Amino acid sequence: MPYIHWEEPFCGDGNACFRVGTDAAGNAYIAVNGAEDQYVTDTRDALRALIRDIKAGKADHLL
Repeated sequence: MPYIHWEEPFCGDGNACFRVGTDAAGNAYIAVNGAEDQYVTDTRDALRALIRDIKAGKADHLL
């Protein structure tokens, strides 16, 4: 498993919290807060777009 630097959790309404991280190779990761060993990885741009949609309320059902 790569070393991932996790940012502080972002929490929406209720218990919907997730964290974003990066590694030294520039890969981006997203995980539910508290379950960082079960992450999704993609490019930073793809995860940035996903997070923007979640914050805009377009994908809140994913959390």
